[in-house]
Amino acid sequence: MMGEAAMAAGPCPLREDSFTRFSSQSNVYGLAGGAGGRGELLAATLKGKVLGFRYQDLRQKIRPVAKELQFNYIPVDAEIVSIDTFNKSPPKRGLVVGITFIKDSGDKGSPFLNIYCDYEPGSEYNLDSIAQSCLNLELQFTPFQLCHAEVQVGDQLETVFLLSGNDPAIHLYKENEGLHQFEEQPVENLFPELTNLTSSVLWLDVHNLPGTSRRLSALGCQSGYVRVAHVDQQSRDVLQTWTIIQDGPISRVIVFSLSAPEETEDRPQREEYSVLVASMLEPAVVYRDLLSRGLEDQLLLPGSDQFDSVLCGLVTDIDLDGRPEVLVATYGQELLCYKYCGPGRGLPGDQHGFRLLWRRGFSSPLLAMAHVDLTGDGLRELAVVSLKGVHILQHSLIQASELVLTRLRRQVEQRRRQPQKMGDRRNQTHTRLHRFVRQAFDEGPRCARLNVRSWISPEELREGTLGTGDPKSDPGVGLKWNCSVDFREKKGS
Repeated sequence: MMGEAAMAAGPCPLREDSFTRFSSQSNVYGLAGGAGGRGELLAATLKGKVLGFRYQDLRQKIRPVAKELQFNYIPVDAEIVSIDTFNKSPPKRGLVVGITFIKDSGDKGSPFLNIYCDYEPGSEYNLDSIAQSCLNLELQFTPFQLCHAEVQVGDQLETVFLLSGNDPAIHLYKENEGLHQFEEQPVENLFPELTNLTSSVLWLDVHNLPGTSRRLSALGCQSGYVRVAHVDQQSRDVLQTWTIIQDGPISRVIVFSLSAPEETEDRPQREEYSVLVASMLEPAVVYRDLLSRGLEDQLLLPGSDQFDSVLCGLVTDIDLDGRPEVLVATYGQELLCYKYCGPGRGLPGDQHGFRLLWRRGFSSPLLAMAHVDLTGDGLRELAVVSLKGVHILQHSLIQASELVLTRLRRQVEQRRRQPQKMGDRRNQTHTRLHRFVRQAFDEGPRCARLNVRSWISPEELREGTLGTGDPKSDPGVGLKWNCSVDFREKKGS
């Protein structure tokens, strides 16, 4: 019987904009979100096909397009295991794609890692060109998850591939810029926390802590073993390590922050990081405040075990309030969205925990998710991979535009309440306008391209006032602004 938590869930605020059917099924490692959260989405199927998903202008409308990409050196009888992509760390330029597969070699399959990267100027980000520039590496182990991480190497940042295998170990592949190729290097040189494993790693997440030289690395194993490590990247010292054993294989671990976005310079953010742990046999849980409590403060995601195994998870801001939600997707064809609630925010008394915001059913088991801006309008789409294909879910553009305008109006009201300092602000007028537009978007994703027109009276120039009237009806108000949200029309909108 469905529990009270699942019964209390509201409707999903996202609508399905498109669905693309696969010719063969994918797996939990078969989706690569657009590098940097933008651009083309890559999905790999078990029978050696890689599809690229994007939106493009067709007849003055934005429409979804799915295209099969012809990556070199993937045999027709190959079974793709995992795929990943990233942009090189500046000042380097270029998109890198990695694909692991197993070639049918009779009695025993032969595993390979292909790394695609084009060094020709002008072609560094062209997927069709990149797909023809391949480094083929034969593996001595069965590959699992292929991911990437940015790490400090000397005085610059490098992005490297990390590949888990059944040996069991994590393997590191780093670019040799002089030879224009990637090479395997000992993982302990850059990631000492990823050694001494006794079980195959099913999921790895490396999270660099903003504004510091430290990182948190979390891994979950087939045996149920979970390890989280706090590492200083400059000294390569492992500062803290926490471990725990859960029942059943670990399908997902994700490090994230629950810090409130409204913290200011006068009251700086507290360094509080959490980790989502999803098991195939147990409810998904979140361990809060890792740096202070380790893996002691456990919060359940209620009802997450009621729809068969949790196969994947995602932590992102879905409701556009600046605070992250936790999404878990199940083999039982359900997508569940959870919100953290502190005391006085939806839970009785002084309790804190996660509550189910909404759930959405699909027609087949769910395998992977990515939150990516496919349309280029600043508002990200949710891509959900099921056994049958890729579902693209979108926000209502009307609601998103209303949210932008509401936040802009709130910023203007806040400026009006603030005491104005006397003096010549002639050169600061447009700077102030730009600043409050930026602050409005800092509360959530940038939802639109804004056209802002300003009118400035002589009084404004002399006194530095900031008003909000209509110049046609009230020409005496200082700075007048009119904001329109210029969304490109999308299919079905």
